[in-house]
Formats: sequence, structure tokens, C-alpha cells
Amino acid sequence: MAPRLTRDEFYRWSETQTGRYERIGSEPVAMSPERAQHVRLKSRVWAALDRAVRDAGLDCEALADGMTIEVDAETDYEPDAVVNCGPRISPDATTAPNPVIVVEVLSPATQSIDTSDKLADYFRVPSIQHYLIVRARRPEIIHHWRAGDAIMSRTVTVGAIRLDPPGIMLDVAEVFATRS
Repeated sequence: MAPRLTRDEFYRWSETQTGRYERIGSEPVAMSPERAQHVRLKSRVWAALDRAVRDAGLDCEALADGMTIEVDAETDYEPDAVVNCGPRISPDATTAPNPVIVVEVLSPATQSIDTSDKLADYFRVPSIQHYLIVRARRPEIIHHWRAGDAIMSRTVTVGAIRLDPPGIMLDVAEVFATRS
């Protein structure tokens, strides 16, 4: 059984580890090694979000894999990409203080938690407006978003996804583009 750690204990402990971890129920959970397709997709979705944020001139930034989302006192996730809005994050920060969009690319090892626990948990963070789940095996993005007190969902295979707030569009073809 993994040790139960506070957030500060977890951050200190994780700095001494060679692998990557999330903290779920106060316990460190190892993140699986990623396949090339997973890495390609999360890189493309970050690049598309980064371009959209810059083109719109928003007071936001798209951040690649590595930033932590603090869900509650016992849970910290590390999504594949995040858009954080508001003041620029300190260079030494490890958490996104105002995440508006979070993205997870599905993999066999994480599919069940990404589509259930993380879906519920991410929307417990008041600033999160959109949760995108990117399928690695086919060109499909599942878009979950806040609509008042409800969470709405749709599956998008073509076209663009409007992410408002913060006021950007994400083109599905750009995420799933392949080099010839």
C-alpha cells in the first residue's frame, strides 16, 4: 500500500522520484510510460491551444504536460495540457492556479479514470470550464463543458470546438494532423 501524503509531503517526495506521479486519495499513483501516439497527440493539442490563445490575444497561456491541477486536499492530477487564464504563472510554479481548459489523451492504462473519476473531479475545480478527452485510436474528441449547473458533453470528429470561455476554437483536424 502506498503511503498517504499531504500535498506538501507529496511534492517533496515526488521531487526525489525518477518517474511521474499523480496524487489520488492522498496516495501517490505512478503514471504509466507513454506510447509515441499519445505523446504526438498531446503535443499537437497543446500546440493548437497555444496557437489559438496567442491568436486571440488572451490573458491566458497553454501549458504542456507537467502542470498540476489541485482538485481538493487529497487529489492532484497532471493533465496532458491545460489552458490557465489570468496573471502569468511564476517560472517556479508547479500548479495551474486558474485552469480553464484541461485535456487528457486516452491510453489503455488511464481510460477508465480519465472518463469517470477525472471527469467528476475536474469539474469540482470552479475555474475549469472545459474538459477535453482525446481518443488516441481514432480522430475523436469528447468535449465536456459547464452549462450553468449542468455538465454537457458531445463527441466531435470534424470541425472545430468552441471553447468559451476563454474564447478560442480548437480544430479537430489540427489535433489529428499527420505528416506525409
